[in-house]
Amino acid sequence: MSWSQQSIKSQNKKRILETIMTDAPVSRSAIAKKLGVTKGTVSSLAAELIEEEIIIEQGPGSSSGGRRPLMLLFNEKAGYSIGINLGVNYILGILTNLNGEIIAEQRQSISKENFNQWLPVIIETIQHLIDQTPSSPYGVVGIGVGVPGIVDNNGLVLLAPNLEWEDIDLKQELEQVFHLPVIIDNEANAGAYEEKFHHSPPAQANNIVYVSAGIGIGVGLIIDGKLYNGEKGFSGELGHMMIDINGRECLCGSQGCWEMYASEKALISEAAKLPSYTADSHLESLIEEADTNEQVTALFADIGYYLGIGISNILNTFNPEKVVIGNRLAMAEDLLQPSLKEAVERHSLRFHKEDVAISFSKAPQYSTALGSCHYMIEKFLENSF
Repeated sequence: MSWSQQSIKSQNKKRILETIMTDAPVSRSAIAKKLGVTKGTVSSLAAELIEEEIIIEQGPGSSSGGRRPLMLLFNEKAGYSIGINLGVNYILGILTNLNGEIIAEQRQSISKENFNQWLPVIIETIQHLIDQTPSSPYGVVGIGVGVPGIVDNNGLVLLAPNLEWEDIDLKQELEQVFHLPVIIDNEANAGAYEEKFHHSPPAQANNIVYVSAGIGIGVGLIIDGKLYNGEKGFSGELGHMMIDINGRECLCGSQGCWEMYASEKALISEAAKLPSYTADSHLESLIEEADTNEQVTALFADIGYYLGIGISNILNTFNPEKVVIGNRLAMAEDLLQPSLKEAVERHSLRFHKEDVAISFSKAPQYSTALGSCHYMIEKFLENSF
């Protein structure tokens, strides 16, 4: 088989699998009609996917006349993926099937001062999830990790200020321990990827901005349907977009950065000035306290307004179809949304704000981990073509 023939075959196999994943249960004839290929082509390539245990047959389906067809389904239990979200003070690990459905999770608070203290906890979390993986043809297909920092195209963590990490090769460390494929990326990129994964045709949004609002702020960009990484993988550090040239000092070495005004870190810092603040105060307790404390409610409104200012800058710059706010601060949606909308309305250009959809993630604490899983799922499936 020539290179061009192999390329056409691989492309057709990919299209067939994608159709099964979106339309299942679906017959071979329905796939052929949708893709404009012969039923023989579909049958031949479907047979390969069945032999590889990527798809399965179910049947028979309904028929308008004649023999009832066997239906094809994606085998989401063919393998499993592990996704890790490294927060500044916590770690969340999840195990999903190939559809991205969570099978198991491991979450714990953590207070470590350097990478050598973090690494054993990361390894322990991954091993715990591996131990819970059901038997399957392919087992764990890979490990994806979202890190709150600057990650280059080779997976090297160049700088994670809130973790105090610099030049950390976490990818190599994990591959040496588990002998599995590992992808390391910025946590906001992973969150953006999760949003892309769950916007399937025909309603797919091609230009999505994911704002990860946690201890810091990161931004993931989906541009023309693809994750934008920049020249060396450094894109999305909009948490360090300056919104006050004489503002608060940031760990990055600059001052007036967006995340110093619109993050969980900013919320806790400002809450510490209130009479009701205690050493045990945290995001969840402040959300609860806002029901009865006007000062706390006003504080959330301030954070929401600053969040909206940064989003206005993003709208004016990128003109996206959709903006999704995720990570821990999104749990305060009801408290943040009114002032956020006010800021966007006031500071965004008219043409840029007209049709954009701004929403909060429905599962904000899982976005990064799920996106990290989807990295590995997509990489695994690409190797099937």
